Amino acid sequence: MGLKDVLVVEFEDYFPSMVEKLGAEGFMNELYKGFESLEDRDTKGFITFESLKKNAAWLGLQKMNDDELRCMLREGDGDGDGKLSEMEFCVLMFRLSPGLMDGSLRWLESAILKEF
Repeated sequence: MGLKDVLVVEFEDYFPSMVEKLGAEGFMNELYKGFESLEDRDTKGFITFESLKKNAAWLGLQKMNDDELRCMLREGDGDGDGKLSEMEFCVLMFRLSPGLMDGSLRWLESAILKEF
């Protein structure tokens, strides 16, 4: 069982509607708040295995064992340092929601048009 099998159901249904309700900027602010809630207090700026395990119940993941939690970290750990940066966390959240992936190109185009 991979990470997507465990988490897609949790995020897939809610993220697109959150973006619709909050707007892209508001949604990103909520993602940042989520990251801050999970970040390791000793290693500011990163989500570690220890901080993820400590907050597993808050995430509704209390039934996951240590190997499954480590798998979550590996899934999003782009640089292989064993922890998630804020950017890696946000990228992982987008990857876990196909609805967000479909809409992200439209949001990017909209943001570019506003800038120019």
